[in-house]
Amino acid sequence: MPFLIPVIPIIVIVIILIILASCIKIVQQSKAFVVERLGAFHAIWGVGIHFKVPFIERVAKAVSLKEQVVDFAPQPVITKDNVTMQIDTVLYFQITDPKLYAYGVEHPMSAIENLTATTLRNIIGELELDQTLTSRDIINSKMRALLDEATDPWGIKVNRVELKNIIPPREIQDAMERQMKAERERRESILQAEGQKQSQILVAEGEKQSVILRADAAKQARIMEAEAQAEAILKVQQATADAIKLINEAAPSEGVIKIKALEAFQAAANGKATKIIIPSEIQGLAGLAAAAKTVFDTEDPDGEKKNGEKKH
Repeated sequence: MPFLIPVIPIIVIVIILIILASCIKIVQQSKAFVVERLGAFHAIWGVGIHFKVPFIERVAKAVSLKEQVVDFAPQPVITKDNVTMQIDTVLYFQITDPKLYAYGVEHPMSAIENLTATTLRNIIGELELDQTLTSRDIINSKMRALLDEATDPWGIKVNRVELKNIIPPREIQDAMERQMKAERERRESILQAEGQKQSQILVAEGEKQSVILRADAAKQARIMEAEAQAEAILKVQQATADAIKLINEAAPSEGVIKIKALEAFQAAANGKATKIIIPSEIQGLAGLAAAAKTVFDTEDPDGEKKNGEKKH
């Protein structure tokens, strides 16, 4: 079988190439390789290309350096006032030392879960139910500090711990729901009362504005009436002044003046005044008018006098 002789070197070369290719390792970003040599820790490979010595070195563990999130199942815990509730937690952690993570603890995730449950029970056991429900931030801070300290020898840094759900017993949930319902009804009553109050305030404000507007309108009406009366008086006075001015310009005789005075006296006598003062200038004219009236009244319609005298 002489044809097999050239094939053997080719097979050997191919095997050597496969072995060499398998020894070339490329470490990706945010990862780290824990490398052992002859079963003992040798090095931590970071980002880049690395060559592993065949049959002597091996990659013991590939570690992710990213922040990781693990959601633990609900854990039963008992409060200080003996109330059993279920609490599930969410843990955010990051591997900071790949060597400690690889050799520090067996099954790190299981160890972290058990440690979280134990720490949670210890913290909740010191709190009553009301404190547990209202102190999430305090519980989160305490758990983060305790877990970070406990996992430090494992090369793990705990960045944050969150209580995802706090589930009290059913009867307590019912009582809380009734309390919340009563609180909602109380708030609705307060809001309704506040709305009625605001409505009454608006109505009162509207009535106030209406009264103010009516009073202002009445005030404006009185002002306009007074202004109209004042304007009428001014016009009458102006007319009187114009009449006097015209009379003065016409230079009336004394007889015309006395006749005008007599007309004014007659208008005054027809009024409701009980006392009339007659100027001396028109007394003589008034007597003359009365005498003339007496002469005319003594004559009858046929021209005869009332004393039996005939008219000539």
